[in-house]
This record gives sequence, structure tokens and C-alpha cells, in this order.
Amino acid sequence: MYQVVRKLFFTDCQCAEDASKTYDDLFAKLDTNKDGKVDVSELKAGLAAMGIKTGKGAAQKIVSSGDQDKDDGLDFNEFSNYLKEHEKKLRLTFKSLDKNNDGRIDFLEIKQSLADLGMDISKDEAQKILNSIDVDGTMTLDWNEWREHFLFNTATNLQEIIRYWKSLREEVSLEQDMSEVAEMKLRERSQVLDIGDSLSIPDEFTEEEKTTGMWWKQLSAGAMAGAVSRTGTAPLDRMKVFMQVHSTKSNKISLVGGFKQMLKEGGVASLWRGNGINVLKIAPETAIKFMAYEKFKKMLSSEPGKVKTHERFMAGSLAGATAQTVIYPMEVMKTRLTLRKTGQYTGMLDCAKKILKKEGVKAFYKGYVPNLIGIIPYAGIDLAVYESLKNFWLARYAKDSANPGILVLLGCGTLSSTCGQLASYPLALIRTRMQAQASLEGSEQMPMNLMVKKILQKEGFFGLYRGILPNFMKVIPAVSISYVVYEHMKSSLGIQK
Repeated sequence: MYQVVRKLFFTDCQCAEDASKTYDDLFAKLDTNKDGKVDVSELKAGLAAMGIKTGKGAAQKIVSSGDQDKDDGLDFNEFSNYLKEHEKKLRLTFKSLDKNNDGRIDFLEIKQSLADLGMDISKDEAQKILNSIDVDGTMTLDWNEWREHFLFNTATNLQEIIRYWKSLREEVSLEQDMSEVAEMKLRERSQVLDIGDSLSIPDEFTEEEKTTGMWWKQLSAGAMAGAVSRTGTAPLDRMKVFMQVHSTKSNKISLVGGFKQMLKEGGVASLWRGNGINVLKIAPETAIKFMAYEKFKKMLSSEPGKVKTHERFMAGSLAGATAQTVIYPMEVMKTRLTLRKTGQYTGMLDCAKKILKKEGVKAFYKGYVPNLIGIIPYAGIDLAVYESLKNFWLARYAKDSANPGILVLLGCGTLSSTCGQLASYPLALIRTRMQAQASLEGSEQMPMNLMVKKILQKEGFFGLYRGILPNFMKVIPAVSISYVVYEHMKSSLGIQK
């Protein structure tokens, strides 16, 4: 539509008679109710229908500037007089930017003009400004392109044009940032799968969400979703830990056999052992990770206000490490409580007292090293696979939009998270065995490297993946429960979708 308008109303050569005819045709198109007057709503709707972009409040400013009789509209004379005067001002500005007087403006002239006014920009930025106006793709602007772009833009003199360009740069930057945030939110939605292993990059919020306090509602909704989903999948989580610690090549434990053993030893309630502290640690871990993530982003970002992908990954990994360091004693207690026999501990406090009394403070950090190391492959592979899958889809299937949509991102998020888990699972298994070994009768106390060597010698490579089946079985119910609870919590807390 815009190209049609261009051919109708902008030609390479315009005499006064042609200009009058052009204004007449344009006025007739804008005067939709045929009352001989163009008001603000008609101007705004007409320009939008023709594909001509205007700034915020531009239609009102145009009508106010040209409305001589103050009747809230422009008749043909007022309309044509406004455009003639506006074109004169645009011509003067065009000539001031055309440094070499060749009738064209290139990006170097734009850069120089901005530099003369104390606004230094890069060549790339100058080219982006030029590209936003260049219609014919010549990488230069002639008078016709300049006129048609600014004819319904209220900027006239060079200072106003500069301000417009500055806002354009900020708008492009904001659109890019908002696009990143939108995708991040979609990915966040695709990764609502809280399976109890919080190694992924923390949630990220917009500045508006931070200033309005909406972020804590988002975190609260996420924490509640996590608590309900962990409770719902606690039997599978306990089975995973049970198989990680007790299953060996000579003592294989099946899902059915494992559940029978647990039910026989402690009844149905025993399937939820360790769930209390698993839920309790969500709030402090989430809060610490979020606050640390914000701090690390500011520290690591090379450009104020913008965080690149690798910087976000580093900040997320460091934030995860910080949160894990603080809440790790709760991780150890969760493993001990999950594996406890009937009557071994009366509760969380009793568990903490007995560990401290028998094994000392160091016991609360057993398995800390493999746990910390596991954050890097999980977050790194998760992020890398996600980006690769998304880019592959965009390159092969995207046609009209660069936004893959929630279903594609859900698939990318699920596959990338699965790859991350596969890479980090052996470290999770080592961590769990080190956390549990002091509580097992006759268990040999050994460091990480010796434990890995022993498992490989006695059980082979797949010994490092004991319990991975119930771990993956948790995903679908955990996703479903988390999603439903998260949406209900958002509604209850008044969070807009």
C-alpha cells in the first residue's frame, strides 16, 4: 500500500500545479466522510491505512498547526498551505545535511551532521538511521525520499530531526530489548518444568515489573507452582534418590520393586519423605538466585542496560552457584530425610542436630563440588541447545515472523533441558551418593574422583545414570501441575497475562 501511495503522490518532478493536484488527491483520500474537512481521527486513520507511519500525537500537532479558523479540522486550503510550508522547512534541512551538495544524503553525512551537534554515533548506527528512511535501497536519500518520509512528521528543523533520530535509535534498541524479553518470557513459560533440580538460568523481569513490584508476585506464583509440583511428584523424586544410592549392577532395583520396598518399610506416607524440606528451600533459593543474578548482570555487562547472551549465561551460573552455596545444607538434609528409615529422624531439626553431632559442620557440604560443577554443563548445554534448535527452526520454517511461538519454544525448551540433564546427571548422582554415604551402614567414605572411578569399574558407564528413568518420568506431571498452578496463582495475584 505504501508503494502505491508513493507512486500516486510523490514523483521525481513536481511543479506548483502538480503539487496542488497531489494535495487535492491526498486530501480526498483522507476526507473519508466527505465534509470538506480532515479532522484528527480521519488524518490518523487515513495515514495508517496508507501505511504512512506517524509519531505519537503527530496527527493532533498537524491539525493544530494548520487549523487557522480553529474549527478542529483542516479544510483543503489549510491542508495544502500546511504541507507547502512544511515542505519548505524540510527542503532547508535536507540541504543542510547534504554536505557535498550532490542532491543525496549518505550515512557519512548523517554521522557528520550528528557529530556537529555533539552526538557521536557509529557508522552502523548511521546506516540503520539511513535504512529506516531509504525506500529504493540505494543506501542514499534523495529529496523525494526525504520529503515522503517527513511530510507527516512534525519534525522540521535540524534539531528536531536529530531528536527524532535519537528517539528512533532508542525505539529500535527498546524494540530489540522488548523482543528479547518477550522471547525470554515465552521460554520461561516453556520451562515451567520444576523437577526439583534448579540449575537453569534464573527468571528475568522487565524494568516495569521491577519498579511496580510485580516481580515478587511472579516469584510467588512460581514458588507456589514449584511447591505443588514437587509435592505431586515427590514419590518419583524419592524413587530417583533411592535408585541413585542403592541400585547397583548386582542389586538392580526396578520401579515396581523399589516402590514395594518403600511401602513395606514405611507405608504410603513414606513416599513423601524429604518433601517438606524440598518445598521449604524453594523460597530462599529463588530469592537468593534472583538477587544475585541482578547483581552479577550489572557487574558483567559490557554495555550499561544491555546483557549479551554469554554475559547472561555467566551471571546465571554465578547466581546459581551463590544460591546453592547458601542453601546447600538443606540439600544434604533433603537427601538424608528422603533415604531415612522409619524412626531414624523425627523431623528436620532432629536430622540437622544428629548430622552436626555425629559428623560435624563439614557434613552439610558433602557433594558440594560435583553439585557446583554440574551447574555449568547444565546451564551451558541447555542454553546452547535451545538457541541452536530455535535458530534451526527459524532458518528452515519461519516465513512471516521471527517469533517461533509458544509451541516451538516449548519443544526447544524441553529438548534443551533434557540435554542439560543428561550432561549433568552423573554429577548429580555423585553428589547424592556423597551426601548419603555417611548415613549408610558400612559405606566407605571417599572423595568425588574415587567414587567416579569405583562406579565405572563396578557398574560401567551406565552406572552413572542410575535413577534417570523416574527422573524423566517426573517431567510431564511436573510440567502439567506447575503450569496449572502457575496460571491460577497469576490470576489470583492479579498478574496480567
